Amino acid sequence: MESLLRAFFFLLLLLPAAHFLLQWKLECHFFNGTQRVRFLDRSIYDRQEIDYFNSDLRKFVAVTPLGQPDVDMWNSDKVYLQYLRAEVDSVCRHNYRVYNYEVVKREERLIGRRVGIWMV
Repeated sequence: MESLLRAFFFLLLLLPAAHFLLQWKLECHFFNGTQRVRFLDRSIYDRQEIDYFNSDLRKFVAVTPLGQPDVDMWNSDKVYLQYLRAEVDSVCRHNYRVYNYEVVKREERLIGRRVGIWMV
């Protein structure tokens, strides 16, 4: 719901432009497995980053002056910040387990094939 409001706000703010590119990028950075995880939620308009949420800082950061009013509003909303802080567990750590399991299975298949070749 909140992302829809963000998109609607950006569209109203930037509607006069004939062509524009609006993106949100979610990134998970893993350090030492899942012991330290950084979640980044980036807002990008016309290939320029406007603002981002950093789970290490636990708040939004404005990259350009265009993003400062939004950052002030979002950082004052404690419920929304708590929701984004929980994304580290619900998105990043969850997906790490899912994809890490697939990588381990793929490695087992490859190693099994190699062992089979060497044993012949």
